[in-house]
Amino acid sequence: GYGLGRMLDDVGGMSYIGFLAAGIVCSSTMMSASFEAMYSAFSRMHVQKTWDAILNAPLTLDDVVLGELVWAASKSFLSGSAVLIVATALGLVPSVLALAVVPLIFLTGLAFAGLGLIMTALSPSYDFFMYYFTLCVTPMMLLCGVFFPLDQLPAAAQIAAQLLPLTHAVSLARPLISGEVPVTWLLHVAVLAIYACGSFYIALALTRRRLLQ
Repeated sequence: GYGLGRMLDDVGGMSYIGFLAAGIVCSSTMMSASFEAMYSAFSRMHVQKTWDAILNAPLTLDDVVLGELVWAASKSFLSGSAVLIVATALGLVPSVLALAVVPLIFLTGLAFAGLGLIMTALSPSYDFFMYYFTLCVTPMMLLCGVFFPLDQLPAAAQIAAQLLPLTHAVSLARPLISGEVPVTWLLHVAVLAIYACGSFYIALALTRRRLLQ
């Protein structure tokens, strides 16, 4: 950001390093939630048989999957918050509105944790997760406004990007960090909430089917 940013004009009314900071907050949240909900959850479910032990207690599968969702979101919250704190220390967060990014980080974590749990329910092995990272996570890093504005993409790619959860996380976090409240903030929150709730119930259904087979 500092090296390349010196060769670039302001992006979206802010320095490139400031522009990048908001994207890194959201992408770090996505990566942390995805890793925890897939690799770690798969280990507990399939390898270590931790879920089997938990289900011997008076708990249901719903409780276990919900616990995995919240745990993955909590770990991603720490990752995203750490990046936000570093950005603040570097003087890249000029507004107290950035405090609103804190709950946004957790909501983003819930959305990606749910998607990760879907992959966990479908996965036969750890190698399966590479498909998700290659086909979903990496394209989102490139298409969702983390490194450059969405308006630099072709029209079709811009439309496709609006369907992705990371786009809405970045589109809300960036103006909040710079001290503005976007008029579409409710839309961004709603999309992330739909992803979080929808992916949780899909993951629960797939996990139940897997464990009953």
